[in-house]
Amino acid sequence: TNSPLGDSNFQYRGVKQAVREVREVYDLLGADIALQARYPNCAHDFPDPQRREAYAFLDTALKHKPTTSIPAVTIGDRKLVEIKSTADGTMQPSYVLVPQRYDAAGPAVPLLVNVHSWSGDLKQRAPELEAAANERGWIYLAPNFRGANDHPEACGSKLAQQDVLAAVEWAASNYRVDRKRIYLTGSSGGGHMTMQMAGNHPQVWAAASAWVGIGDVKAWHALHSRGRYGDMLRKCCGGPPGASAAVDEQYRLRSPNTHLAAAKDVPLDIAAGIYDGHHGSVPVRHSLEAFNVVAAANAGGLAGAPSIDETTIADLCAAPWRRHAPTIDVETLDPTYDRTIYFRRSSGKCRVTLFEGGHERLDAAAA
Repeated sequence: TNSPLGDSNFQYRGVKQAVREVREVYDLLGADIALQARYPNCAHDFPDPQRREAYAFLDTALKHKPTTSIPAVTIGDRKLVEIKSTADGTMQPSYVLVPQRYDAAGPAVPLLVNVHSWSGDLKQRAPELEAAANERGWIYLAPNFRGANDHPEACGSKLAQQDVLAAVEWAASNYRVDRKRIYLTGSSGGGHMTMQMAGNHPQVWAAASAWVGIGDVKAWHALHSRGRYGDMLRKCCGGPPGASAAVDEQYRLRSPNTHLAAAKDVPLDIAAGIYDGHHGSVPVRHSLEAFNVVAAANAGGLAGAPSIDETTIADLCAAPWRRHAPTIDVETLDPTYDRTIYFRRSSGKCRVTLFEGGHERLDAAAA
């Protein structure tokens, strides 16, 4: 169901009430993900992001593979550039997308850095995010930072971090970038890298938005030790946890939770779909525990910096989780989310949100 918040013909509140009641049946039968509700912040309309989701939903249900795909949105001037690494001197690729109304002689503009997912690289597209950057007149940057996380140079390493920093510096040197408004976002492996960069280089970012990210790579290895992700982590870190002190140190250094305390002064938004870990690869515990690292850093000098207790975390991670999770009306809290919000907590400049969804980023909310 697509039920816009601003629909003057049909009130979304009736739909929300029906969805809440019907949800209990879906949960009871283990078909929770088969009931999807979206509440976009618009009038009587079917916006493109929700339309794309609906088509994909129907294709999945009908076991249909489309012969043609919806073309990627191409906005602004998208260029492939080569940037010299400040760490090892190699040339590393990035994509930069310059907004249509960019004026080289005009005022400085914000820079939005989007970091790719765990198995992806710089070619990964984010059409809605690119469109939002273009609409706002922001420059959009997609660095590679050594590509997929299946070798030691990738996976949040110092080398990968320097690739992102070098790409930011290149963009700021070649375009009129407002250095006080450099933003960072990523989903999944990109959520991992977003938190890694926020913790290791907090001075660079005006704000960071991390979605369904991995906070503790050792814990994530334990979950996926027999699968592809476990194999990728062993290639990055030199072996499984416990193989040696040097290997364990790699798992520690590549985990954002090791460094996130230093990000307590960065506006940091951490978000995850409540299905993730049940229908997805990164349990929501990673997002909640990452938030707790920042909350603990705030607790020393910030009043009202509550962490999330283990009982609450366990309830939010358990299935059927909706029997435990509080539900917050999105329209009164955050209309940039077009989903039900099940949990939200803030500590200083850090916020964590669990929403109706799975292993995904809501680009409108991220932007």
